Amino acid sequence: MPDGPSTEIDLTRPSAARVYDYFLGGAHNFEIDRRLAEQIAAMTPHLPATMRAGREFLRRAVRVLLDAGIDQFLDIGSGIPTVGNVHEVAQRTEPKARVVYVDIDPVAVAHSRELLAGNELTTVVHADLREPERILAEAGGLLDLGRPVGILLAGVVHFVPDADRPADLLATLRAAAAPGSHLVISHSTFEDQPQEMLDAQRLSARTDTEITLRSRAEITGLFGDWTLLDPGVVHMPLWRPDVPSDVDDHPERFGAFGGVARHDRPVAG
Repeated sequence: MPDGPSTEIDLTRPSAARVYDYFLGGAHNFEIDRRLAEQIAAMTPHLPATMRAGREFLRRAVRVLLDAGIDQFLDIGSGIPTVGNVHEVAQRTEPKARVVYVDIDPVAVAHSRELLAGNELTTVVHADLREPERILAEAGGLLDLGRPVGILLAGVVHFVPDADRPADLLATLRAAAAPGSHLVISHSTFEDQPQEMLDAQRLSARTDTEITLRSRAEITGLFGDWTLLDPGVVHMPLWRPDVPSDVDDHPERFGAFGGVARHDRPVAG
């Protein structure tokens, strides 16, 4: 960072957001984060590739939304807006695009505010997906929710357990969105996964960020009655790849589904 890290950031402990940044090839991480990342990669060799596949899915989805005329984005569970993140992709095509980043991790929020200082078309909100009304209220300071918005939930809903009723949380977000809005979701799954991945998921119950794996049908249900864009909810590499050769013989190995849906105006009876 140009002026050094913020005093809000504890550099004595690794940060999940900075570890993720490292896996994505970003520069906003420190030695303590890189050591942890290498330990994780040794235990779960596919994890870095999975993270990159998730980011590539998000970039493709944002480009599709831009083509549909979306010029404002609400990115919940954004982490650190590292290389190739939403505001870079969006503002490269539409310089006036507005982006609100939301994350629960204070480290990610502090880094994000440092990185985005001076960009008046972006802002960062420190909030939890389980606070949809608060998120919408704060996002309304930059976004016009009376116009179509892209709601981005990339790799975040699987951190919300069933007890917290994720479908209801997403219903609140959808209800606040104008017709023409789009919803992007990527979500980890147990379908088509080897036993070692399922065993690793059970270990996550020992942490503060337990992952709830869900089926394709459950993930599809999170889109409610919005219209799914082709090809529907599929393994992430299969969602509109830039070129067919980008998809290998085992797209399921990344362990997550992705999809995009549009809020169509109801037809008058």
